[in-house]
Amino acid sequence: MSIWLLPENLADILPAEARRIEELRRKLLDLYRSYGYELVAPPLVEYLDSLLSGTGSDLGLRTCKLIDQLSGRTLGVRADITPQISRIDAHLLNREGVTRLCYCGAVLHARPADVLSDRELLQIGAEVYGHPGVEADIEIIRMAFESVKQAGVTQARLDLNHPGVLQALFEADPALQGQEEELALLLGTKDAPGIESLCASLPDLRDDTLAALRALPFLYGGPDVLARAQQVLPSLPRIQAALADLQTLIRVLPGYDISIDLADKGSGYGYHSGVVFSIYAEGWHDALVRGGRYDGIGKVFGRERAATGFSLDLRKLSTGLPPPPLTRAIKAPWADDPALGHALQALRQEGHVVIQFGADESVRTDEFHIDRELVLGEQGWQVRELAH
Repeated sequence: MSIWLLPENLADILPAEARRIEELRRKLLDLYRSYGYELVAPPLVEYLDSLLSGTGSDLGLRTCKLIDQLSGRTLGVRADITPQISRIDAHLLNREGVTRLCYCGAVLHARPADVLSDRELLQIGAEVYGHPGVEADIEIIRMAFESVKQAGVTQARLDLNHPGVLQALFEADPALQGQEEELALLLGTKDAPGIESLCASLPDLRDDTLAALRALPFLYGGPDVLARAQQVLPSLPRIQAALADLQTLIRVLPGYDISIDLADKGSGYGYHSGVVFSIYAEGWHDALVRGGRYDGIGKVFGRERAATGFSLDLRKLSTGLPPPPLTRAIKAPWADDPALGHALQALRQEGHVVIQFGADESVRTDEFHIDRELVLGEQGWQVRELAH
């Protein structure tokens, strides 16, 4: 095997793409700061029991494990940053009232989410702690949309769901105990035959539960889905509350292209407790942004708090955008002339890109369009246009 080959689903990021990702990172962190979000930076590796506290098995399967040579305990390389931000809010900051935090960092998946996904992501996101009302959800969704808009994404679509619908069915029907993960997978893939087969193996299943499970794969589409859901789903208090939450968001977010999918379980990481959302756009095979409410995740760290937030992968976001424009640059010679050094410094302080080359060196770059050169004339070092 060649020593320069990378493991599967890992890739180098080359100059122009890396520059665009970095510029997106700066732009989005500045956006979140304008909303009052404070930047935090948790470590890449933590003790496994802390990293996976309060999450579902899917996150555990995506987390790479290793043994700490100092303590002998099992460490995890984070596959998601949200649980770490919850730990910081609950255990380190421990503030009263609302706390707004944002972050950006690398995460590693032990296995890719699908055949088209990378295992290393550059995850950026924002979280609100301490406010249980819909106002926090609205702020988070608007920031998520503004994030993709800042990147140049147009005609994005907001997809809404609420895990409370499925959780209410599990709570109301004992026959579903132990079937949560398999059912969530079948519903997420709209596998109606698989749902029928599973239900047939559960002879004690209630009739209204069976009807609901048969209906859920088809409860997707526009906002009118909520009216259909009211008719076909059991009138359980938690289902009614979930549908009311979704209806409220639709009402207070006019002008957004909104779809509903009541069979979609969201991130699959098992910590969402309220409205979840995804943002889709043409040019990407999967959701660009995922987020939602996850009240109580900080309980394992000693402080149960209302929480909602979102995250996205900057590397994935960048791959679907048009090629970045080249930056204009000035060509300059290598020389030991002090006057040249002063000229170079002045140009760079003015914001110009100046690249020095030897007389016989070829000019090859991925990021820059060299359209001017710095030459020595009668009045000193001056910039002139290059002939095309």
